[in-house]
Formats: sequence, C-alpha cells, structure tokens
Amino acid sequence: MTQFNDLNLDPKVLKAIAEAGYETPTPIQAGAIPPALEGRDVLGIAQTGTGKTASFTLPMITLLGRGRARARMPRSLVLCPTRELAAQVAENFDTYAKHTKLTKALLIGGVSFKEQDALIDKGVDVLIATPGRLLDHFERGKLLLTGVQIMVVDEADRMLDMGFIPDIERIFGLTPFTRQTLFFSATMAPEIERITNTFLSNPEKIEVARAATTGENIKQGVVMFRASRKDREGSEKRALLRRLIDAEGESCTNAIIFCNRKMDVDAVAKSLKKHGYNAEPIHGDLDQSQRTRTLDGFRAGEVKILVASDVAARGLDVPAVSHVFNFDVPSHAEDYVHRIGRTGRAGRKGSAIMICNPRDEKNLEDVERLVQNTIPRLEDPKGAKPAPAEAPVAEAANEEERPRRTRSRTRSRSRDEARPEDKSAAAAEPKAEAKPAPKAETKPQPKAETKPEPKAEAKPEAKTEPKPEAEPKPAAEPASEPKRGEARGNDRNRGGRDRRRNEARDEDVVGMGEDTPAFIAKSFEERRAS
Repeated sequence: MTQFNDLNLDPKVLKAIAEAGYETPTPIQAGAIPPALEGRDVLGIAQTGTGKTASFTLPMITLLGRGRARARMPRSLVLCPTRELAAQVAENFDTYAKHTKLTKALLIGGVSFKEQDALIDKGVDVLIATPGRLLDHFERGKLLLTGVQIMVVDEADRMLDMGFIPDIERIFGLTPFTRQTLFFSATMAPEIERITNTFLSNPEKIEVARAATTGENIKQGVVMFRASRKDREGSEKRALLRRLIDAEGESCTNAIIFCNRKMDVDAVAKSLKKHGYNAEPIHGDLDQSQRTRTLDGFRAGEVKILVASDVAARGLDVPAVSHVFNFDVPSHAEDYVHRIGRTGRAGRKGSAIMICNPRDEKNLEDVERLVQNTIPRLEDPKGAKPAPAEAPVAEAANEEERPRRTRSRTRSRSRDEARPEDKSAAAAEPKAEAKPAPKAETKPQPKAETKPEPKAEAKPEAKTEPKPEAEPKPAAEPASEPKRGEARGNDRNRGGRDRRRNEARDEDVVGMGEDTPAFIAKSFEERRAS
C-alpha cells in the first residue's frame, strides 16, 4: 500500500501530515500528487469527501518551498466558488504548511479591502480567492498575476457551469501561459470536460471513481409528498420534515438541511426554531461574519441542525455529519452528489433523505439517471408527533382565509345598507304619486264642469294660483331631490320617476276641483263682491 513517504513530498510537509494523524493517502491523493510534483497539468475526478483538497495543497507546498514571493505578485493561485470553501482551503494550507515559511492571503467578499491589501503588499506565496473579489483587487491596481506558477481550480464543474466562465477566462488570460494548472471536482460532465481542455495542456486525468457516484456507506431515501391544498404546501412540507427528523431519533446527532432557495432556508430555520429545534440558517445573503460564526458553531456541536443553500454543499469538510435532508430536489442533478457527500465522510455511516413534490419528479429522474441507481421510496412517518405539525397549518389556513371573509362581509354590508335606501325611496315615491290620483278622479265629475262659477273662477285662478302654489312647491321639491340622488344608480327607475313627477306637476297646475278648501273659495267670493 502506498504511503505518504513514497510520494516524494517535502520532509516538512510529511512532518505536518504525521502530526495531523494521516499515514495513508486516499486514491485521488496517490494518483494526483506524483504528476503534480512533476509539473504536469492534472484533471482529478473523485467522490466528495475523498481528500481532493490535500491532492493539490501538498504538492503546491512542496513546489513552492524554493523561492520567495514579491509584493503584489503571488506565486500560486487557488480559485474557489464560495467563501466557505475558500476559507476551508486556507485552513488546510495552514495545517500542512505550518513548518514552512510560506505565506498566504485569503481574498473573499464580506471582508475589508484594507486588511487584504496589506497582506498582498507584503507578498504572498499562495493566494486563495473567489473570482469576484480577485478581479476587484486587480481592477484597483493592487494585484498582479504575472508571477503565478501554479493555478488550481477547485470544484471546476461548478466554477465553469454556474456563470463563472467569463471570469475564469479573464483570470486565465492574466496569468502566464507557462503556468501549471490543476482541476479538481467531484463531477465532470462531458461538455464541461471539453471546456477544461481549453485551459489544460495534455493533462494527467485521474478518475478514481466513476463521476457523479455516491458513497456506498450512505443510506439514501426519498419521500413522495403531495400537499392537501396548494396554499398549505409550505407548512405541510415543513411538518413532514420535522416528522422525518423525529423518526430518526437518537441516530440523528446533527444534520444539514438543503433548500434550493434562500427564502426557503430562512423559512425552514425559523419553523424549526419555533418548534424547539436547535437550527441556524446559512446562505449567500447573510454577512460573512454570521456565516463563519454559524459554521464554526455547527462544527463545534453548538448548532445541531444547519439549514443551508448550496453555498454549503460544495467541498465543506464538516466531520461526523450523521444526516443530510434535502428539503427540495436539487435542480441540477450534480448538486445531489455534493449535498449527500457532506455525510458518510472518512468511512463513517450516513443517511440522506429527500422530499419530492410532484413538480420535482422530473428532477428526481435526472438525479437517478446521473447516479445510475433508483433511490428507495420511504413512507411518511405520520406517527411522529402529528399534533404540533397540524396546529400551525390550521392557523396559517385561518389567517389566509380571514381577509377573504372580511371582504365578503363588507360587500354584503354595502348591499344590505343600500337595500333599505332603495326601499325607502320606493316607498316614498308612491306616497308622492298617490296625491294626484284622487285629484284626477274628481276632475271629470260633470257638476264641476257645468257650473258657471268655476269658469269665472278660472280667470282669477290663473292670476292668483301661482302665488299660493309657489309656496308649497319649494316644500315639495326638497323632499323629492334626495330621492332623485338616491336613485341615480338605476337609470331606468330614474327616468320613470321623472315622468311621473312631471305628470303630477301638470295635474297640480290644472286646479283643485271640488276639493278646494273653503278659506280659498271665500277669498275669491270677497274679491268678486268688491
């Protein structure tokens, strides 16, 4: 069996490895270190958790043992897709290079430029960075990449597949053509491999396991989930997650829960805290200090459940993770391999459980096609604390229905309030129209027409009627005006009322007939006598 002593590494590096407790290299380390020490380009593909970081860190420290760094001109460059992975590579470098005089600088977002500029100005042998922050320093004129001798791209498929291609191409253009390039990843799709061929020159390909395979020591399973109602899907899915955690019992010492979206990370973490679980979120929108503090607490055992986006899926070395829960089926099948690779590391046993919605079944098929294996279906453990899970669901449903009910009540109220007005208007109108009805019946009586007195009275009526009748009309009109305003919503009723009012006015002008009050007739007789 190959030992680290057989790999021609620097004695100081071997001493650090022995102090770290390692004796035998992993297959990827045994295959990648010899060609890297020879100065050849390397393309390494292996399962996650097999020690790929040491595969390029150990030969890099050995090759950089001779020479001295110059200000603003690093001698080697390591590119990582996330801040957490870059920080982890820096920790590995500190572990293996503690007996050497090599220096390093970590360039990641969320940290002050001033501190990073101070390190670069002194000169560093190893520069570990994310692409965005590296280009920021270069554009500020604080960094030169013309002295890079060794360039490493960690998690190469993610760097090239998730929008980093323009940045990677630009960075490669800023480095010397004679550099040594090392690519490492757990997955390498054929189209991504063709892209890497443009950056590597006659590379030594080390593939210790079929690409995109999962560890045999990881127990996998998927629960097919269907919500009872669309608006309850989130709460019911979180309740199912809690039942799955409870069903694992004491075997679940700690766990990482992966979500596709950052908003789901916050929602799941908040829900778990509400139900008494020790959980903390971690995703790209959080401050770097908070992300580092959360990750350190999870490693130290202070945080039992880490709810994360894919920012924590790539390359993070968190020892002794017992369970991985996929709250969502990853949209990229390769992410499934990286996610469940957080458990079952260093020969330990692990469990990976996934929840699948009907709309995610296509992504599930892609995952099974990639790993070339059917993931076993699991049953919903409904017997594990169903009461706490259902209570918030009912409350959420009631809260969502309350605004709808209040709106319907206000609408019904407005209808009910409008109906009495219409009834009062309708009731008031017949009363106003009932007065001319008896007048119309009394007019055609023959006695009133044959008497000569009404003819003589018709002349003074034409002169005198406007004076007494001008007084009652203003009193009648204000009563009719509100009716007209109340009935504006219905044009047909308004037109009918207007016609009836006009007819009533015309009939009032004709005269009063035999119903004329005695005091009015008396005034006419006095005038006639005078």
